[in-house]
Amino acid sequence: MTAPMLCDTPVVLHWFRRDLRLDDNAALYHALRSGYPVIPIFIFDRNILDDLEHRNDARVTFIHNTLLSLKKELESKGSTLLTFYNTPEEAFTFLTKHYTIKAVYTNHDYEPYAIHRDEEINKLLTSKNIPFHTFKDQCIFEKDEILSDGGTPYKVYTSYKNKWLKTVNDFYLKSYPCSQYESSFYKSPPAPIIGLEEMNFTRSTLLIPSTSVKQGVIKNYHNTRDIPAITDGTSRLGIHLRFGTICVREKARKARTLNETWLNEIIWRDFFMQLLWHFPAVVTEPFQSKFKWIPWRHDENDFQKWCEGKTGYPLVDAGMRELNATGHMHNRVRMVTASFLTKHLMIDWRWGEAYFASLLLDYDLSANNGNWQWSAGTGADAQPYFRIFNPENQQKRFDPEFVYIKRWVPEYGTASYPAPMIEHKFAVARCKKSFESGLHQSNEL
Repeated sequence: MTAPMLCDTPVVLHWFRRDLRLDDNAALYHALRSGYPVIPIFIFDRNILDDLEHRNDARVTFIHNTLLSLKKELESKGSTLLTFYNTPEEAFTFLTKHYTIKAVYTNHDYEPYAIHRDEEINKLLTSKNIPFHTFKDQCIFEKDEILSDGGTPYKVYTSYKNKWLKTVNDFYLKSYPCSQYESSFYKSPPAPIIGLEEMNFTRSTLLIPSTSVKQGVIKNYHNTRDIPAITDGTSRLGIHLRFGTICVREKARKARTLNETWLNEIIWRDFFMQLLWHFPAVVTEPFQSKFKWIPWRHDENDFQKWCEGKTGYPLVDAGMRELNATGHMHNRVRMVTASFLTKHLMIDWRWGEAYFASLLLDYDLSANNGNWQWSAGTGADAQPYFRIFNPENQQKRFDPEFVYIKRWVPEYGTASYPAPMIEHKFAVARCKKSFESGLHQSNEL
């Protein structure tokens, strides 16, 4: 805990979470207009951090670096940032004992843990007569804002997208001009930020993509997005959208004028968030319950070969090695690697989802789960179980000169590169048979 003791000055708190920016931040805007001085806080949540596998997790380093920048920016305005390494309940218990808090402001989160966390914090604050105000900020549409004409959540992306595009207008993409009210930040001497070492983390050296993306990248996105050899063929803004260092409303405004395909990616993001909100069981269960009885193989040796990029399928191996080395994997290759694990190897999609979650810089539960279930054939609007990517054909189409492959698999084409661990036709036949067996069992129950 870095918070200094305060007098009885009435204040409101802005609780930073997935919105690590001072500009165009919905909850912060409302806090600054509350009529009370605003103290920004951030909680390094032990309920999350203590379970992380890697103690040099690049995402924790990124958050820490971002908070240092926020602190510096706040200090230039005569304020500071208070940070805590604790559970949210313990942090707010401390805060309510030492500060005269008139309200807490924060932005919505849609993951099951976050929903439960906020319910508990709301109870704690309510018991002390402190209002807990939350706002939409990390997506364009949330919860029940986009429903079918029958009032039900969409389960097919195209239908959702059409309603999204029909509904969106300037109101939903408006900015929140926080800078106009920055005089409302509480005037305070600087407070130190908790060090990574105090939380038992070490500093990661992985490179984080910039928030600066050339306009030409977005304009040409539809032509370059599937070519993994092109290093700037995609925006790579995922980590910044995940932690809110950029505003999705700003990106949606630009996408509407620059590139429809890039806008579709923002809509997919909203789609997966609303699926998680309406159907939280997808975290552990297939979205389509008829696939509950698929006889997944739990072969740890095969899974390890996939993790290490030693399957004998060069596009798959290149993708896995890129992920292991950088925390990033090209979008097209994510689909190929996920399809290979779930349909060639018939290994449970939850294993792959968890592996990606442990390494991806841009990891987001809703998108990671949605994309894995799509690839496995078990999710909403999923790739049919009988449609199975051929990794060799994917390579011929998207990396015909082996540029991407040779970048990550330098031994490809030599005697040291392994033969394919499974034959494609055999894998396809086995996959179809396994899914049909699972569906048959589901029909009998």
